[in-house]
Amino acid sequence: MKRIIVGEGSCGIAAGAAKVYSALEPLVSGDKSIHLGITGCIGMCYLEPIVDIYEDDTLLQRLVLVSENDAPAVAQAVKSGDLSGVEHLFIKDEDKEFLSKQTRIALRNCGIVDPTDIHDYEKRGGYEGLKKVLGSMTPEEVIEVIKTSGLAGRGGAGFPTWFKWNAARNSKSKSGAKYLICNADEGDPGAFMDRAVIESDPHNLIEGMMIGAYAIGATEAVVYVRAEYPLAIKRLESAIKEARANGMLGKNICGSDFSCDMRIKAGAGAFVCGEETALIASLEGQRGMPRLKPPFPAQAGYNSEPSNINNVETFANVPWILVNGGEKFAAMGTENSKGTKVFAVTGKVRKGGLVEVPMGMTLRDVIFGIAGGIRDGKQCKAVQLGGPSGGCIPYELFDTVIDYKALTATGAIMGSGGMVVMDENTCMVGIAKFFLDFTTKESCGKCVPCRIGTKRLCEILTRIVEGNGKEGDVELLEELCNAVKDSSLCGLGQTAPNPVLTTIRYFRDEYDAHIRDKKCPAHECAALLHYHIDEEKCKGCTLCARKCPAKAIDGTAKNPHTIRQDACIKCGQCFAACRFGAVTVE
Repeated sequence: MKRIIVGEGSCGIAAGAAKVYSALEPLVSGDKSIHLGITGCIGMCYLEPIVDIYEDDTLLQRLVLVSENDAPAVAQAVKSGDLSGVEHLFIKDEDKEFLSKQTRIALRNCGIVDPTDIHDYEKRGGYEGLKKVLGSMTPEEVIEVIKTSGLAGRGGAGFPTWFKWNAARNSKSKSGAKYLICNADEGDPGAFMDRAVIESDPHNLIEGMMIGAYAIGATEAVVYVRAEYPLAIKRLESAIKEARANGMLGKNICGSDFSCDMRIKAGAGAFVCGEETALIASLEGQRGMPRLKPPFPAQAGYNSEPSNINNVETFANVPWILVNGGEKFAAMGTENSKGTKVFAVTGKVRKGGLVEVPMGMTLRDVIFGIAGGIRDGKQCKAVQLGGPSGGCIPYELFDTVIDYKALTATGAIMGSGGMVVMDENTCMVGIAKFFLDFTTKESCGKCVPCRIGTKRLCEILTRIVEGNGKEGDVELLEELCNAVKDSSLCGLGQTAPNPVLTTIRYFRDEYDAHIRDKKCPAHECAALLHYHIDEEKCKGCTLCARKCPAKAIDGTAKNPHTIRQDACIKCGQCFAACRFGAVTVE
């Protein structure tokens, strides 16, 4: 059986994968020797749409950047068995390295299995971990395996998973109910790890959660996923129905005495609901706002009953660990951080997508060794790690290992795995303002330090990038940052100042240039830019004047032009249009 498999994750569909599938369907529908199917995202988002050609279970060729216009050639090549007609679509050797340099556990099935078919998941060993647990292990033995593995929460805090499970296991329930909750409220700008796992391998999540539910004695499991992920919700709903119909959910799972069902809660997209007590409040129908701890969710969580919350990636590791053993997982990584970590690598890199690597690799290994370095021949400047709660790590520290302790020492955090790479044209003051603007708007407003403090920080940063900064602003930012960190109620406020503190720590010269010289070294802050035309280089072609939306450029054909500074709106159209290098920006 020949198989044509189209990658239909959200990234693939956005790039045109659904159109490729629709174009292929009528071309192969009458041929019983060819199966046309779908899979999720394999992580190479920069090469979408991707079409894989299989002979039974053997991958013959991976086609990349496929368009619907390529469908006839692809169909003909598969039918004839001669793929030379689509050789121009073959993946290049340098792109094969994107996957070969990774170690995939959480993402092991992504881009390979059909997310809509439970039997395809089972063919790759799916649900073997759950069957093993329910057939021959006690809950305490399961927790011990997780303890041996060293698996820590992949949502950002890095708290030992076994400890949370054990606490929920030992807590007494008033009604007999305990809850296992998956935090899929992925809100970091530039992060899409959880979405990809749910879209591409939903049964892996279900299996991991059922193992966790058995370990803590949960009677109900809930996946809290943001409503902005419609495809993830659709595929998870379908997978839940499949799992229930095949005895992997509901009463007497796998013929055992253990019963637990699962449902989905679509969140409204509040960033603060990534904090577990705010998430629980949202589940209960209340406004998503954090509360003081203790009591912890393991003691009194959802409906005031013992509850355990982990994120998608954490659960995605669990089935592999139970099948292969905790020791094998612990053998990867460092002394402080075991196993692998998934990153969504975005920004100014050549190869953006999903990367899973063992803890202990360096940032340089990921950004240059896997993601291909910086595109367009630019110089690398920094990476923002951990989203709005993280920090900016300069290029000089790219030999820092991926380890919870090592990354925290830089002022950043591991976070959930967002990795936004920046080049020489990125203004670090502007980046700090961008993330502070985000956290200011996402603050729930419950505590004064976060509600007011982040707003004041954002106002100061806005003043600086608009050219109105003044001496003492940097010191004021540092003082206010530390006050917000030390006195905010939850993790949102406690970590919101990280982008400001790290950019001041590593890029103080850019703050000084904005404040003292009224210049943006990266030429990104529009209010601080000044465009000029070099009369000696100007040929008088008039292209800049024709492109200027403000009509701020004067001059006649074949004579040097000038820019009226009082009318210039600093849009950069003249700079982009000039073919002679006559327009300069300072």
